[in-house]
This record gives sequence, C-alpha cells and structure tokens, in this order.
Amino acid sequence: MASLNEIDKWQRDALLRSPLFTPLHPVVTKLGENFPALPELNQLLSSAQSMITVKSGHALRFVPQETGKLAFESQYEPRCYLSGEVQSRADNWHDLLNALVWLTFPKAKAAINTRHYQALLLGHKATVGSQRGAVRDTNTLMDESGVIVACADPKLAQALRDFQWRELFWSRRAEVKEYMGFYLFGHGLYEKALQPYIGLTGQGIILDVDAEFFAWPQAQQLAHMDERLAAYWSDQRNCLNTRELSPVPLLGVPGWCAENEVASFYDDTRYFRPGRRSAA
Repeated sequence: MASLNEIDKWQRDALLRSPLFTPLHPVVTKLGENFPALPELNQLLSSAQSMITVKSGHALRFVPQETGKLAFESQYEPRCYLSGEVQSRADNWHDLLNALVWLTFPKAKAAINTRHYQALLLGHKATVGSQRGAVRDTNTLMDESGVIVACADPKLAQALRDFQWRELFWSRRAEVKEYMGFYLFGHGLYEKALQPYIGLTGQGIILDVDAEFFAWPQAQQLAHMDERLAAYWSDQRNCLNTRELSPVPLLGVPGWCAENEVASFYDDTRYFRPGRRSAA
C-alpha cells in the first residue's frame, strides 16, 4: 500500500492522490508548495464563505501553542471554546491536520469542543483529580480517530456494526461502493494515514442518508455530514459511551488499497477481527 515518502516534508500532490484524504482535498488544493504556517491557515479562515466560529460565538483562529502549567482558561479545549483560539505547533503534522479538519468540518469540530469544555468545566468546579470520563473519552476517540460513515442501506450499516467484514467489503462490494461513503474525520487518524499500514482502523459514527446523497457534489456532501455530525454531537443524549462508535478497518474499504482487490485479503483476522459479539 502506498505511503507518503519523507513524512516530515509537505507533499500537497501526494495528499491529493490519496483516497483516504479525499475530505480534505478541497482545502489542500488551496495550500502552497511549502509546509503550511499559521498565517496561511488563518488566511483560509478569512477567505471562507462564512465565518467559522466556536459555540461561544468567537471567530476561530490558529495561534502558537503555549507551554508550561496553564490556568484552566488557557488550556487547549477551554481556550478554544472561550476565545476561539486553537493552539497549534509550527511544522507539526498532527496540528496541521487538526486545522484542516476544522476548515472542512467546522460545525462538528465546534460541537466536540463544546462537549469537551462542558465536561472539563464540571471537573474543574468539582476539583476532582481526573477531568476525563466517558463523555470525554468518546469525544477524544471521535476527534482523534473518527470516521463518518454515510449509509443509505440499513443492512450494510448492520454488517459494519456486526463486524461482518468479508460479507460487507467483498460479497457486497458493489453495494458498498454505491450506498456507503467513508469520510475520515479524526486528525490523529489522518496522521496515521500518511503511512497506511495493516491495522489502520478508525472509529465510525454511522449516519443514515438517502441514496441520492452519493450523487451530490463533494462540497454538498461534506457540508451535510458536518451539519449531521454537529447535531448528533450537540445532543446531550449522545456521545456518552465509546461503544456508540463502530471500528472501521480502513484498508478494507473498496478502492482504498490495491491489496483488497482479492478476497483473501479479508481472511486476516488479526486485522478484520470477529468483533465484540464473538469476544462476549
């Protein structure tokens, strides 16, 4: 499977050739030939069709990361929520990809930031030792490793939930191509996708769509997924348990690597694991 060579260097054209990076392609095409710096990313924010804001109403901005012990309001998630400032390290793939996801799925990212902030604020006020819990664990899993799965066929969605990988990706391959779409969301997952490997797995949130969704232009698809994920994440009844997310072995998605063009690829149970039901 293809990898991006010299991972420490910026390679716009290589990103544009990778099917795993398809959701980011509209933003990547606007970037220059050198590793994007904060002024270039903030220029993209300024040129967006509508202002990108966090839930508190502040306009989003990418700013240099602070170091050392920080007051609560200056920590990453609170600062993002309270001021719109996303702390980012220079020449850092992880933080760059985080910025590109903000530019691609701004409403969903703002919703996740809000849930992080609310959970942290409760912990801060309670002066408890740990500020993490099930909500933050679920938020973090989606933010770092999330995949949006758009699906117009409930049977395909159930096959994914049930870990029926060979049935889904091989036996029903044509239906997957027609009625399912996989959109990487987590910036940590994008970082791993720079050098794809057997074992590369995302955590999927399955959103039902009409079949006509797959005929829409990419910009319309991305905007719709952004709205849908933001609405799901803003509902306090959701995002309470990591089991709301379903594992997605990404290299099994048809067309995402040359090796999956043969049925035997899906026989590797170390990658295509039998799942929770068998474990239980």
